[in-house]
Amino acid sequence: ARLMRACRRGLDVLDQHRATLGSSELRAQASAHGAELAALGQRHALRLDRPRLLLAWSERWRATALAVPSVRPPDDERLQADLAAIRAVTDRLAQARAQGLPTAHLAAEQLRLERAARSRALHAPGQDADATTGCDVPALLAELGGDRLLELVDVDGRLHVLVCGSGTVRRFPAGDTEEAARHIDLARFGLSRLAHGRSTLSPADLLAQVEKSGRALQEALLGDAAHHLGDGEVVIVPPGRLHAVPWALLPALRERTVSVAPSAGTWLRARRAGSPSTGRVVLVRGPGLRSDGAEIRHIAPEYPGRVVLGDGTATVAGILRAMDGARLAHVAAHGTFRADSPLFSALRVDDGPLTVYDLERLRRAPRQVVLSSCDSGLTAPTGADELLGLASSLIQLGTTGIVASVVLVNDNAAVPLMVELHRRLSRGACLPAALCEARRAAATDPVATATGWSFVALGAC
Repeated sequence: ARLMRACRRGLDVLDQHRATLGSSELRAQASAHGAELAALGQRHALRLDRPRLLLAWSERWRATALAVPSVRPPDDERLQADLAAIRAVTDRLAQARAQGLPTAHLAAEQLRLERAARSRALHAPGQDADATTGCDVPALLAELGGDRLLELVDVDGRLHVLVCGSGTVRRFPAGDTEEAARHIDLARFGLSRLAHGRSTLSPADLLAQVEKSGRALQEALLGDAAHHLGDGEVVIVPPGRLHAVPWALLPALRERTVSVAPSAGTWLRARRAGSPSTGRVVLVRGPGLRSDGAEIRHIAPEYPGRVVLGDGTATVAGILRAMDGARLAHVAAHGTFRADSPLFSALRVDDGPLTVYDLERLRRAPRQVVLSSCDSGLTAPTGADELLGLASSLIQLGTTGIVASVVLVNDNAAVPLMVELHRRLSRGACLPAALCEARRAAATDPVATATGWSFVALGAC
């Protein structure tokens, strides 16, 4: 008991320290200092075989950085100048590569500018405010009702699945964490090959291989928990390093409404916020898409009064101005995930990359976001179960629901999926249910099926 009290006090002190930091990157990294304290609590709960206690300790130090609102001042002119310079040199670099010209000096300049911007962001002051961390387990169970929340907990390299719902929390052992990570890589690779035709196998044979990898992935991630999902919706809360899972590929989840959250507490806050019913709808089309952003043309009639940006108007400044406080934002653009520097993960718009640093300047994030972009749902695990990337930055800013891809998607195949998704959204469906129904309606061939499996719904609504 004294050990557990000491662990709680240590985590409280780290909460106070984290709140003094203005940089989302530093907040995420600071959580590593509490990893061993949280692990002591998890091991203690596991020895006692108390699933609720294991859930409480897992939530106490999971995605805590996302619980603190971004405090970077939106009018930081020097940071904005750095980001504008990065966009300019990135554009020149892309042109030089396309023309076969030397690029070493431009690449070096890009790295220099990124280091300057990152250094400026790291020194942003915090607000020294209290943040809600952890999760109220009784409130979670009450909100779930007959639905299920599966929290995947990694304790010393082994996965345990906590199945929450119908007033109970039950624990099921699953596979080895490293093995699960290998299966995730194989599944994403197979989906990418199928979506882009990069195989000597026929699409039907390759689809069969991908489905086989989905069965192996389910066994590694869920184990026997896959047989205890009830009849309702399913929420998945995976460890940070296992967030790039195409969950719809798992047989037990293929026909279900599934959403993914960084933590149960994050999901509960988003769920209580509810789905937006009014507000501005923003549709953005970036350059260089093979489909030429055809989905925007089909989606626009679903939303009278929508704001459409493209063909030169889809600039970083214009997009941020339109997205601020919007009900729904849809961005059809090439996405780039930067594992080396996640906050420079970006969407390619008319005047260059729209990065996480740009999104953090939003005063009010759009309530719902659809990112019809490659790898837009990827995040980098940092610290102790923290995430950095496009999707996680929007969640921190207050976005309650996101649809994004964890695989390199086929632009043309994504068009019918996105059209079906918005048909259902415009008629009042929540994001996870709309994605599930759209996936089913758009699965007309193996490529379309793989594209549907590549997208996930993040958040609660």
